[in-house]
Amino acid sequence: MKEHANGSDLRGITRTFAWPEFDTTEVIGYYTLMAHTIRRESLPRSIGRGTPQEIPAVLLAKLALAKQAHGQGLGGALLADAAERACVAAQNVGAKFLVVDALHERAAAFYEHHGFTRIPETLRLLQKISAIAKALDGA
Repeated sequence: MKEHANGSDLRGITRTFAWPEFDTTEVIGYYTLMAHTIRRESLPRSIGRGTPQEIPAVLLAKLALAKQAHGQGLGGALLADAAERACVAAQNVGAKFLVVDALHERAAAFYEHHGFTRIPETLRLLQKISAIAKALDGA
């Protein structure tokens, strides 16, 4: 986070949000969001149908949780916070999907568990902003 987030945030490329550990100033988790587009032809027809050639999206560029916080449900909470922020952004600038490029199969399974759909034969996953907004409204 220290190596990349500050520079990208200062240049206006990304926005990074850190979660401090309770009762300390240590960062326990963080995520980074940025504007993005998806080429319609990179999506299965069932997902890309009726969209423009370049589909506006929000990219979840990074999501990380300190090892000592694993297994406590905090990863899902961190993801939910990022998804909510993506919905707010989409209300102001328009975006159809929240997109993530998982680093490996285990990470892809985490995102699938949280409602993301995998693009076949890739580690790219996405979820419709409208589905996220509906889930947030029901929460």
